Amino acid sequence: MPFEDIELTIKTFHKHDLVKEAGLWLLKIYEMEHPNFGGFEFRDEIQPDSILMTAEGIIGGPQIVRIPKNTFSFSLVLVLNLLAHEMMHVKQKAPGIAMQDKNEREWQAYYEMLFHKEFPLIPKASVHHQKFFAEKAMVYYDRSEKEVNPLRLKYENQKLEIEELIKSLG
Repeated sequence: MPFEDIELTIKTFHKHDLVKEAGLWLLKIYEMEHPNFGGFEFRDEIQPDSILMTAEGIIGGPQIVRIPKNTFSFSLVLVLNLLAHEMMHVKQKAPGIAMQDKNEREWQAYYEMLFHKEFPLIPKASVHHQKFFAEKAMVYYDRSEKEVNPLRLKYENQKLEIEELIKSLG
């Protein structure tokens, strides 16, 4: 389905205050559904010009993704990237994976927002947002212990990819 048609459909959902339904539809269209996803719940809006989504639930259990009611007043490309980030957390916290390290979870989720390996249908974010996501990824990478650390070694190639991306974005 062309992106313009998806945008039009989302605007229609939004107009009729069907925010959760719009989110579910996007998960299906962009192939982000996961059995550990426990649904959408609303969170308080922070400010009219900022958006926050979170995946919440115990590790190893179903995850609720909290979104603000004004989710679809933001750029659809940004919203899709934020949903991909949270759906990475849904996957990471699933039984059988149950990834404990928050820094590793965040690193992987921000990496996904830049390179879309798990969710290849997600469009690239704006250069501004890519820079922001890359900087956030590096914050979580840098939080891992400085000594020889299995996580640092595991993600060294991805770190180099992000550094190259940052250079290319200017």
